[in-house]
Amino acid sequence: MSASSQAGGGSRVRREVRLPADARGRLDRALADALGVGRAVVKEAFLAGEVRIEGRRARASDPAPSGVLVHIGLGMPTGPPRPEPEGALTVLEEGRGFLVLDKPAGVATHPLRADETGTLANAVVARFPECALASTDPREGGALHRLDLETSGCVLFARERAAFLSLRAQFSARTVEKRYLALVSGRLSTGGVCSVPLAQRGSRVVAVPDAERPPKSTGRPREALTHYEVREVHGDHTLVEVRIVTGVMHQIRAHFAFLGHPVAGDPIYGGPAAALPGLSRHFLHATALGFDRPEGGRILASSPLPAELAACLACLGPASPS
Repeated sequence: MSASSQAGGGSRVRREVRLPADARGRLDRALADALGVGRAVVKEAFLAGEVRIEGRRARASDPAPSGVLVHIGLGMPTGPPRPEPEGALTVLEEGRGFLVLDKPAGVATHPLRADETGTLANAVVARFPECALASTDPREGGALHRLDLETSGCVLFARERAAFLSLRAQFSARTVEKRYLALVSGRLSTGGVCSVPLAQRGSRVVAVPDAERPPKSTGRPREALTHYEVREVHGDHTLVEVRIVTGVMHQIRAHFAFLGHPVAGDPIYGGPAAALPGLSRHFLHATALGFDRPEGGRILASSPLPAELAACLACLGPASPS
């Protein structure tokens, strides 16, 4: 990668990056991985027409050509999250280079705008100011991944740049263990695996069984792999433990909707039929996160089921055999 230089007016940073020989999938995702920046930053460059290959303007959905040299103009970063000392913060695990935090439902992981507050990252940088300098995209405040707004549980943050890069490489290599608890509609008798590709359609994600012939209304399908096991059956609902290998947006919610068992309390993927009395959010909780510490050794962090979800299960009555 060439050295960065500021564009005219100081509003953009010009970069050259050569994609690796094993580059695959969409160009925007391959570029984000190669540059070590958030996908939102790369998406903005495509929208501005600031991504070119051999002088021609490239599209975000183009396939990533291996070994090609890409010229890109990146918007200047908006800066780290604004510290909010009053923000609630629950630390599950802490190491020299990382933090595992318990994200409540209804709280975003990190800001998308410079003036956005009330996110988990705003509270993080107030208590752990070193996190503000850890991530390559300053807005992330050290966050390595995100959970949906109404999903609670384990989120991993880095406390220094070297740790961020080490942990990010584990996500790319799919060696991070991500486990969830979900209550889904209907009775499941056995576990299974869903490997149907997913593609974005507006703000939603849809299953694309035939990835070679995706609908024109969607983006390019992405590989998605969801393993699940039955934990308990409560009347017309099933509590499942889910392990995701990939990290597609809304992956668990979209896959279970495709299977005909939408997540309880999820109006986007389950509609009115997914509603449960007393449940004001979807029943999805990131219960465990396993990874290699940057300083050495494996760790498995865990988050207990939040009180409102435990109360929901109690209202459904005792578990019955599947």
